[in-house]
Amino acid sequence: MLSIFRRGIVSKLMLVVLAIGLFAIVITGFGTGGGGLGDVAGGGGGDTIAKVEGEKITATRVQDETQRQLDRMRQQQPELDLATFLRGGALGEVIDQLIDITASVVFGREQGLGVYRQMVDREIAGISAFQNMAGQFDDATFRRVLQQEKLTEQQLREEIETRLIQRQLVLPAAGSAYVPTGLAFQYASLLLESRTAIVGAVPTGAVGMGQEPSEAEIAAFYRSNQPRYTIPERRVLRYAAFGPEQVAAAAKATDAEIQAAYNQNPAYAAKESRTLSQVILPDQAAAQALARKVAAGTSFAQAAQQAGFAPADTAIGSQTREAFTKVSSSEVAAAAFGAAKGATVGPVRSPLGWHVVRVDDVKSGAATPLASVRAQLAAQIEQRKAQNAVNDLAARIEERLADGASFEDIVRAEKLSVRETPPVTAAGAAPGVAGWQPPAELRPLLEGGFAMEPGDDPAVETIEPNRSYALLAVTRTIPAAAPPLAQLRGQVRADLIARRASERARAIATSIVAKINAGVPAAQAFAQAQVKLPATQTITAVRRDIARQGGQVPPPMAMMFSLPRGKARILPAPNNSGWIVVYLDRVAPGDARKEPALTESVKSQFAQIMGDEYAQQFMAAVRSGLDIERNDEALRKLRTSMMGAAPAQ
Repeated sequence: MLSIFRRGIVSKLMLVVLAIGLFAIVITGFGTGGGGLGDVAGGGGGDTIAKVEGEKITATRVQDETQRQLDRMRQQQPELDLATFLRGGALGEVIDQLIDITASVVFGREQGLGVYRQMVDREIAGISAFQNMAGQFDDATFRRVLQQEKLTEQQLREEIETRLIQRQLVLPAAGSAYVPTGLAFQYASLLLESRTAIVGAVPTGAVGMGQEPSEAEIAAFYRSNQPRYTIPERRVLRYAAFGPEQVAAAAKATDAEIQAAYNQNPAYAAKESRTLSQVILPDQAAAQALARKVAAGTSFAQAAQQAGFAPADTAIGSQTREAFTKVSSSEVAAAAFGAAKGATVGPVRSPLGWHVVRVDDVKSGAATPLASVRAQLAAQIEQRKAQNAVNDLAARIEERLADGASFEDIVRAEKLSVRETPPVTAAGAAPGVAGWQPPAELRPLLEGGFAMEPGDDPAVETIEPNRSYALLAVTRTIPAAAPPLAQLRGQVRADLIARRASERARAIATSIVAKINAGVPAAQAFAQAQVKLPATQTITAVRRDIARQGGQVPPPMAMMFSLPRGKARILPAPNNSGWIVVYLDRVAPGDARKEPALTESVKSQFAQIMGDEYAQQFMAAVRSGLDIERNDEALRKLRTSMMGAAPAQ
């Protein structure tokens, strides 16, 4: 809402400190796992990208943080890929953030800030990923998650210590912002301000086409506006696409492959479910005592009740082995599913405690017949084999190109079909070719085609990642140029007539505005126009409603809130159709006393803005007092290697 007062406030520093939080490192991964960067070949590894008072920011750390932020962005934009992320300037922003983080920690330590081990312990204990089903920190779970995330305990502790020092240093500055209620009240009242305007149009159609332009005038207009008629550079592209169709025979699923896939999928095997009751006790002796009671003849329910468990606490219902393993452990599940119906097993230990489990019932389900899933398995196998075969074909073609093979040699050897485009622009248009529509497979090739030169060797370009590619070459380039006037005379004449009509319409609109601003009533000023105009419209809007619409506000309505009362101004109508006159007739001040909640909301938002500004200025002062060095060459190498590791798009 407050963007109407102040725009473009984005704090990279506070994004790191507040939005990411301490626990995202566990949720999103630490290091290069997660399917984004992987191991960057030649990425510089330990190359130093920047130094802050001698503290190194390595290429590996930059790579890891970039991966982490890419993973977070993918939660909102699943289609986002690494190359696009890097092209958007993400690497530079990550480095700026890491410099700010390092600078704040270096400065904080110089000021005597520190973190006790107990503080880090409390943060770790509060991470939900490390807790058991009872919401308590569990060391076994902690170790398992660290192993899954390829993260050592020391790395985690160092990361949390860094964030805690930074939080101690920056949050007091950000949280010290104070906004007086009186100030917030004035802005809240401004948001409730209502304005009424009279809007009138002077369309070009109302002024007529005017005098027929001469040939000399048409020629002069063409010369002075030649860039307007220039056709962009065009290229003739030659390509041979290949995908699953070219490898269909090699990708056919065999009977042996189908049988193996069937045997390896536990979902098709006979299923057994068991109705179980269990008691979990923290003490082994207590669990053994309960098990002895059951063995001596006491019913499981009665023994559990004597231990303080109601039937609702012990009955866990029907479970498959896989499901029960997830809520206990593989050892507990093995014991429960290895016993006969009516048996009681345990105690068996899990991270939750000592389990005593009774098998109340056993039910078996038949295996899924191979015949019923054969077609499905064959399709999956063929899809996988086709993908591998297509990728192998692409790699084979690239090897032949590296060995000096020509476009024709490869097409002939691989039996590929060749297509050649008419001269097309980088957008895929073919000016002068009636009815041309670029084929779907051509659009992904345009960027690569316009990055090549006619003398360059052919290249393999991606149409659809891991599915289809094309061998691509440029056969001819046509430089950007404007066609001769003779070919465009009709269009140039129409454009000149439209330009003159627009100028006459603007003159009329300007005259109306001048009269209104000189004191002539708006209705009279419109009536005195030299041509018949459409009826004017009266519009009313509240500033808060304008703010809520963001950038989707109609231009006349937006202009209402930049005009002094009693004044008028012109603006162009959409699609060059004329001009619009906006006259601000009335202003009704707002009164935030009628909406006290709005004042509090404005106060809160201003506090956030001011806190953000305080934090930015504070960190700017910290950075200015520290020795910060950037290694542009190492950064260039890292970006090049990361772009090379990104899947082709």
